[in-house]
Order: sequence, then C-alpha cells, then structure tokens
Amino acid sequence: MSSLSRSQLLQSATAFCDVFAQKKDLNVILSHFSTTHPVSAVEHGEKALAPFLGRSFEGLDGIRSYFETIAALLSYEDMEFSEFTVDTEARRVACKGKAKFTWNQTKESWDEMFAYLLGFDDSGKITHYQVWADSGAAYLARNGELDKIRKHHVIKFFPLTGV
Repeated sequence: MSSLSRSQLLQSATAFCDVFAQKKDLNVILSHFSTTHPVSAVEHGEKALAPFLGRSFEGLDGIRSYFETIAALLSYEDMEFSEFTVDTEARRVACKGKAKFTWNQTKESWDEMFAYLLGFDDSGKITHYQVWADSGAAYLARNGELDKIRKHHVIKFFPLTGV
C-alpha cells in the first residue's frame, strides 16, 4: 500500500467534509470519491429505521444514491467537523461532526454528534465512507414522535443500593 503523508490525508478529509458541510453540488461531493478503486458508503444502524441505514451503497452510482436519499429525507445546518485522527498506514481519517438535522417530511429537528471514518486510495480520493450517527433520533423524527417524546419523557434515577 503506497503511503500518503499525514497532511495529504488530512487535506483530503477536510476538503470533503467542507464541501459536504457547505452543501455543495452533488457532483462536487462525488468528485472526492475514487474513480480508480471500488467505493462504498455505509451509515451504520438498523436498516428498518431509515432507508439510508444499515446497508452498503456500492460504486459511484451507489454513492450518488446514498447522498440523493439523504438530501430527499434530511436537511442540516451549522455542520462542522473536528478531532481529525489520521492513520497513514491504513490511509484512513476519522473525525467527529456535529450539526442540526431536520427530517424534511415532519419538520422535526435534533442536534447530533456523529463520526466519520474515511478510507482513501493512493491519490487521496475516498474509497470507503462510513458514518455512525444518532439513528434513534432520526427514526423518531421520521415518525413525527421526537418532539412528543421530548415533552413527555422523564428520566427517573434510582439510587444504587448495595454498592
């Protein structure tokens, strides 16, 4: 596996995160993915909760489908990324993101922290895009239940005994 420098991998990752956060055109987003290696996108979670969860979107057409699905169902604002961690040997970058998401159909919103793991080819283009996010909030917002849960949910704390 040929190696890219830490700064090259970091620049590739931040450039992708920036265009996504800035809601650039889908073709601009796709330009950050490899055309010389197999590519995939997966947003980890229970696939019954949302159409973009728990399955792998393969190839550039699959990547396009993933981002089109996200755009049709969700909107976001104030997205930012931090805590970039670079692994030059594996050509991977992990980072933390945060944004306010809204399920378009119900207009229910939530603040979310999420994690990316991006894998890169030897040219600094993304080959593997993985996301871990708050699938529970997305599911509740999808069903118009998130605001109701917030209003009526009370967490009861029970003291630990015998500890």
